[in-house]
Amino acid sequence: MLPLKGMIFAAGLGTRLYPLTADRPKALVEINGVTLLEHAINKLVDAGIADIVINIHHFSDLVRQFIDNHKPFNANIYFSDESEKLLDTGGGLKFASPFFQNTNSILLYNVDIISNINLQKMCDFHLQQAPLATLAVRNRETFRYFIFDKNSKQLCGWTNIKTGEKIETNPTQSPINLAFSGIHIVSPNILELIPENEKISLTKIYLTLASQNKIVAYDHSDDSWQDMGKYEEVIAYNATKKAH
Repeated sequence: MLPLKGMIFAAGLGTRLYPLTADRPKALVEINGVTLLEHAINKLVDAGIADIVINIHHFSDLVRQFIDNHKPFNANIYFSDESEKLLDTGGGLKFASPFFQNTNSILLYNVDIISNINLQKMCDFHLQQAPLATLAVRNRETFRYFIFDKNSKQLCGWTNIKTGEKIETNPTQSPINLAFSGIHIVSPNILELIPENEKISLTKIYLTLASQNKIVAYDHSDDSWQDMGKYEEVIAYNATKKAH
């Protein structure tokens, strides 16, 4: 079987983390003394992924230096440099396409996520279901949700409950709203379905493809999960850990 490869989305500007990102990219913000990037790499390595590409843009030279100074990570680390143009998750995945030759699946992980999710279990689920994409989701309070069919777990749409905006791709009689965790596994077949050199999110790609392709939920509501993309979240999390 061809190997699973990984991609860490780390190219964002980190504006929600300012002033922590005044002199560094968000990937190098520390959580309990360990950078977000290290947390993400270790998470993927623990799942058995030996080849990881990191997309970079903001303070890209610092990310490269960090990796050079902290080898080995028990994985081959590569870079997809978006310094000229920030492409969002969909465009970023497409731009990194050359890296994903000879793989059966690609695990995508947002650098600002801290979770105890069992990625090996999620990978097994993805291989068993054989969808175009498997999205890690949880039952948690937020404004934006993916809508799935409760029984088949197929993606059916998206909604923002704050604004009332709603996109339906596959009308369902048994909808369930689940919040995206920033962790997903895709078939390499998705690469040819993403526009070339375009700034576009994978959320938009998934919603465009859901009516004709199998895109399913992987519910990990029982796991712990934290979005470390905001300054307040990082300060609160670090303070909690110090208290213990």
